[in-house]
Amino acid sequence: MDSLTQIVLGAAVGEAVLGKKVGNKAILYGAIAGTIPDLDIFASHFTDTVTALAIHRGFTHSIVFCVLFAPLFGWLVSRFESYKDWKGWSWLFFWALITHPILDAHTTWGTQFFWPFDLRLAFKTIFVIDPLYTLPFLICLILTMFQKRTSEKRRFYNGLGLTISTAYLALTFVLKHLALTQFEDALLDQNIIYEQIDTRPAPLNTILWSANVDTKDAYLLGYYSFFDTQQTRFEAFPKNHQLLGDLIENEKVQRMISISEGWHTIIKKDGKLYYNDLRFGLLSMEPQSQEFVFQYRIDVDENGNVNFVEQEKSKRDGKKLISDLWNRLKGI
Repeated sequence: MDSLTQIVLGAAVGEAVLGKKVGNKAILYGAIAGTIPDLDIFASHFTDTVTALAIHRGFTHSIVFCVLFAPLFGWLVSRFESYKDWKGWSWLFFWALITHPILDAHTTWGTQFFWPFDLRLAFKTIFVIDPLYTLPFLICLILTMFQKRTSEKRRFYNGLGLTISTAYLALTFVLKHLALTQFEDALLDQNIIYEQIDTRPAPLNTILWSANVDTKDAYLLGYYSFFDTQQTRFEAFPKNHQLLGDLIENEKVQRMISISEGWHTIIKKDGKLYYNDLRFGLLSMEPQSQEFVFQYRIDVDENGNVNFVEQEKSKRDGKKLISDLWNRLKGI
């Protein structure tokens, strides 16, 4: 999830664990702990694109990381804070750290929660930014901060925020199931034979859902809104995996395919090959658009070394996409 959401979650968890004893310091340290796992993004400054993608939401988002570092952070804080209970601080850091990857596991990218095992946990029930999850949670946290440390209202507001946010997460599983059922019914009605289907919410909401459908030679992409009155339509995108040629044997290419869980197409523009990660959809809802959210140019140097270069996205593209998605959400 986005940084603000993780800060709010970490702060609320910190308050739940130690707020009655240390007041707003529990919120402060919980907020700090809620941001720590995302420090893995700095790997992109020191490694190639593929390695950085493999590292992202890896070790720092695992149970192992939480178990190892929570006691260390707890001990460090207990050294200079007036509240000296090392176990209490460690417990705060553990829960604030571990709820971060648990929440991220609900997004499309998911987390390597069970690192070092090569298993990415991704429920794909919530977009990385969802105001309906974050805003009520944030309001409750702000109300909590202005209550006395031992106040019943303080515990009530914080508990309310945690309850509402958790209930919303649970609801997203129901919404995902309903959307999946609609996609499956549409595929059946249209006599489309497919091998697998992958669904996820569209940006900023859980009313509009998208689906990737794996067929023999192409992937089908479709949208379904709970406000739709017409049958779901699917657009085909040729896989073109054969365009990779001998590159298919390259280690980086294989790692990229693994990262995208096989959901990828290859296109050729101006003599260059481009790798499209289908899990995050398109930047445009125009028919036959090839502007995917995550598109990488495949560069091969004279020594045969392969490098993936992520293509830049403009703010204008983002604004246009949000506008189109808003119209589609309304069933248009």
